[in-house]
Amino acid sequence: MVELECLAYGVGHAGEGVCLLLRIGTYRILLDCGLSDLSPLLNQTGIPPADLVLCSHAHADHARGLLKLHQAFPQLPIYASEVTTQLLTLNWLDQPAQDIPQFCHALPWRTPIEFLDGLSAEIYPSGHLPGAAAILLSYTAPPEGNSPSRSYTVLYTGDFFLSNTRLVEGLPLEELRGLQPNVLIVEGSYGTARHPHRRQQENHLAERIDQAIAQQRSILLPTSLGLGQELLLLLRSHHYFTGRDIDIWVDGAVADGCDAYLEILPHLPTSVQNFARHQPLFWDERVRPRVRRLTPEARAKLGQSPCIVVTDEVADWHQYYQANPEVWLALLPMELDRHWIDRETESLPGSSASLATETYLLAQHCDGTGTTQLIHNLRPQHVLFVHGSAAYLSDLTGLDELHNRYHLHSPASGTRVELPIGETFLQPAPPDTSYEGELTELDALVTITLPDAIAADPRWRGLADTGLIEARWQGDELVLRGLPQRELLRPKGGDRLLDWMDANSPLRNCCGNCHHYRGQHCWNGASPLFELKVTPEGFCPVFESMQIGERNTEP
Repeated sequence: MVELECLAYGVGHAGEGVCLLLRIGTYRILLDCGLSDLSPLLNQTGIPPADLVLCSHAHADHARGLLKLHQAFPQLPIYASEVTTQLLTLNWLDQPAQDIPQFCHALPWRTPIEFLDGLSAEIYPSGHLPGAAAILLSYTAPPEGNSPSRSYTVLYTGDFFLSNTRLVEGLPLEELRGLQPNVLIVEGSYGTARHPHRRQQENHLAERIDQAIAQQRSILLPTSLGLGQELLLLLRSHHYFTGRDIDIWVDGAVADGCDAYLEILPHLPTSVQNFARHQPLFWDERVRPRVRRLTPEARAKLGQSPCIVVTDEVADWHQYYQANPEVWLALLPMELDRHWIDRETESLPGSSASLATETYLLAQHCDGTGTTQLIHNLRPQHVLFVHGSAAYLSDLTGLDELHNRYHLHSPASGTRVELPIGETFLQPAPPDTSYEGELTELDALVTITLPDAIAADPRWRGLADTGLIEARWQGDELVLRGLPQRELLRPKGGDRLLDWMDANSPLRNCCGNCHHYRGQHCWNGASPLFELKVTPEGFCPVFESMQIGERNTEP
């Protein structure tokens, strides 16, 4: 019997890239190469690690290793969609464009291409990013003796999104419904989380930016390829900003991405092409709000009047707000917040001054509902979850609605997963992600007690950041959410700063209202923060309230 197996060189945990070696019959197919270090793929013999490479899309965590791989094995064929071949060079902006060869071959949409005897591939748009492709691999094994030949199919989604965005149409689920592949390799970036409708996410972000500008604040939007262009089109077309006298400055790789999008305009949705017939898609100094590439002259004046800066997520953000950080607000996509914010110091990369930060959700991937919808419509035998934190992927493999129907896998990097087809396969027990506790109802409060094992989960740190939680009903279930320190000062149904004056609010017991807080330092010898610089909105277990009329002064 033909064997199917997958060797995971990288599965997208903790910011690592995605790189999967699929063995189907006698062939080896490398799916994406987002590794920074290619040593696992190199060997002393000089033999390529695969027979061919298929790239799902141009994001760095899926494609940044392709150039080095081509340089190491020039004869190794590499394929992607036509748009992806044009966007790939954005991964190597530190190198002269003329030094980057056209090593990636373009594949047509929805057309099976036979690469090797019995092995073919067909690509479908997967949403998420222009040119992003879901890859359907088919293999027909040669007959053995009197046994008839048998076919095997594997679908790799790459990063996918079912919903339409402003610049990309979603994955056409109706074209793949009932496919029944033997193996589905699917991303699980958001785990089992549930998101509001895409338009609702956009409106919430636009409203927050509008509020900040009304307060005479400037906005810093660190972002990435795809999301950066989505943000710019949102700012240009949303009713909060159309015709408004605002400068939007674009810098870094985001600006290069805008130029690349203009080159692929014929491949973007019809609505986008119609928009571009009436006014420029990005660069426009005539129509308000004005969108321009950030110049050295404009950089020196940033923040003097409210403006918006859209820049690369790995740029030195300090260069934009260093002159007057108090008038700036950084809005970070949730993924960037998880990877870059130092929760111990609440500081940003390259920064030395305090900067107000908030997060927003403008999803580029499916939530848990969309992921399970795709799986149920495809009805595979095996499901491999990649691309997401280990905890999020564990949540997906623990879902009863999936665990009872499919063979689920969530491999770690460096592991090999065997995928037997048509054989008896005992599904291992799902990971235990639930915790049993006790609930005690007293006269004035309700206490929920949970075992300390819950603190071993890496997500506990975010939940327990301040010791404060927010609870809300979701149907008959009570959902708990931690309140990080930054959020305590963010308006939400009113100014949270006013809560400091509420004697019944837990925010009253913060460092700024403590008897021992002076000169931005803690002077309580019983506190673990003694003699350390602390933020006024912080908390510690030995808080002592100031007396009426008392004010903190320098010691």
